[in-house]
Formats: sequence, C-alpha cells, structure tokens
Amino acid sequence: MYCKEWWRKRSSPTLPWLEVCVLGLAWLTLACALAEGADKLKELQEHFDKESHATSKIKALDKLAEAQFVAAGKAGQSGNYVAVGLTFEKYRDNVRTAFGLLKKQEPDADRHPGGYRQLELQVRKGIREVEDTIMVAPGEMRPPLGIVRQDLLDIDDELIRLLFPRRTKDPEKAQQVAEAKP
Repeated sequence: MYCKEWWRKRSSPTLPWLEVCVLGLAWLTLACALAEGADKLKELQEHFDKESHATSKIKALDKLAEAQFVAAGKAGQSGNYVAVGLTFEKYRDNVRTAFGLLKKQEPDADRHPGGYRQLELQVRKGIREVEDTIMVAPGEMRPPLGIVRQDLLDIDDELIRLLFPRRTKDPEKAQQVAEAKP
C-alpha cells in the first residue's frame, strides 16, 4: 500500500523547492540557448551587411540563411509565427539586397553566371522553407508568408531569365518557335 501512495505522502518538505529549482534551471538553459542563437544571427547579419562585393555577399547570405531557417524553425515549434514571418521577411530583404548588388556589379549573367547560379539555388531553398512553413502555419499567418513566397518566386523567375536569356531578338519569332514545338 505504501508503494501505491508514495506521491500523496511527502517525507521531505524540500521536495517542492527542488522541483521549482529544476524547472527554473531548465528555463534558464533554454533562454541561454535562444540568446546564443540570436547573437549568432545578429553577428551573421552584421557580416552580411558589411560585405560590399556581390559574391562575398552571396556567400554571407548562405550562412545567414541557414541560421535564419533554424531560427524560424525554432520559433515555429514554439508557436511564435509572428517571429517566423519577420524572419522570412528579413531573409527576402537580404535576397533582394544581394540580387541588386549582383546586378549592379555583374550585369551580364551570360558571361559571369557563378553568382547568379549560387543566388538562384539559395532562393529556391528559401522558397521551399517558406512553403513548408505555410503548410503548418495558422490561417492568419498564411497571407504574409504567401507574399514573401511570391516575392521570392519573382526573384527566382528573374534570375532564371537572366541566366537563360532568349537567343533571338524578335519576341514574336521566339513565341512562334515556342508554339511550333510540340
């Protein structure tokens, strides 16, 4: 009988305090881990902002995007979809910045496709992350995430267009050739 009722009888008055201390320590550990992740994200964002060359900025974007996707995943697991939306909006803004700098420094994607290809791969990965998040996000968060997704799709389409331009200068002729192919 004693074994079945052990939880009703507390032999030590310090047991509740021990539970509170363990719970507090767990919360403190979680807070430290989140703060460390936020510091790393902030450091990577500062590094991205400081870069002035397009290829260096794209490489910095790769590292920053990974950290942003991890942060968005953690925020999504905790149910903080506002933070998820803000993280993906910041990612989109970073992609726009890198793309603008790339177009400015290397306007001919046909001759210098390296940065364009790397950015296009990064944008596709971002699109997949946003789409995965939209699937699990609550209804009120889907429209803002949809806007981010559409912006990333537009950037991806422009990158594809720059990487693979039409070889003919007459758009009507190109359309006729496309319609002629089955």
